[in-house]
Amino acid sequence: MSDSEQLKQQLVDCIRMLESSDIIDYNGHASTRAGDGRMFINIGTCQRSQLTTEDICTIDFDGNVLEGNGKPPLEFHLHAGIYKARPDVQAIVHAHPKWSTFLTMVGQSYEPVYAQGTLVYPMPILDSPRSINNPEMAKRLADTLGDRPAAMMKSHGAVTCGKNIVEAFVLANYLEENAYRQYRALQIGKPYSFSDDEVAACQAKLWTETLFKRTWDHFSAKLAANAQ
Repeated sequence: MSDSEQLKQQLVDCIRMLESSDIIDYNGHASTRAGDGRMFINIGTCQRSQLTTEDICTIDFDGNVLEGNGKPPLEFHLHAGIYKARPDVQAIVHAHPKWSTFLTMVGQSYEPVYAQGTLVYPMPILDSPRSINNPEMAKRLADTLGDRPAAMMKSHGAVTCGKNIVEAFVLANYLEENAYRQYRALQIGKPYSFSDDEVAACQAKLWTETLFKRTWDHFSAKLAANAQ
């Protein structure tokens, strides 16, 4: 299998695992760089739960299809805008996860209430629910994201990015799991928020390729078991 085919398969696995975890729905998408000014991204009309490499297209940053059997999502601008602004980013996930979106609907800030959730804290929030379907909105999001690994969009969704697909996938899971725990704790009382020292200690300990791979492998095994 070529390097390009391996990247496409990893992107397929990422999206299918996110769909299985109820993080990506029928509109979510993920991408990875595919060379200078190009990316691999799932086509907009695909069924995320049944995704294959045939549903991955290659486009340039203007959305022109260079290879593939369909058109990219309307929000391809989101990916292009971040890639242009962040040379360090190699992969991006955009989803509409419910628990973190609930927080933005009521103006509740994202608080680090769970160790892995500290990896995307502090969390910038784009103060607009609009679709990122044009260069102007893409720039607003990229400016909001800054040098952070994740951002949320008010009443819309979230974006995570990383140096590879595994990193972007894992951070999307950590973000949503933290939001879920925060939301549920808010039904009882005021959640405990990690101190600055605790956040720093967690980030130093948990941001490792070994632990990211363990998380990826956990969800990969679940996906394989469900397919049997």
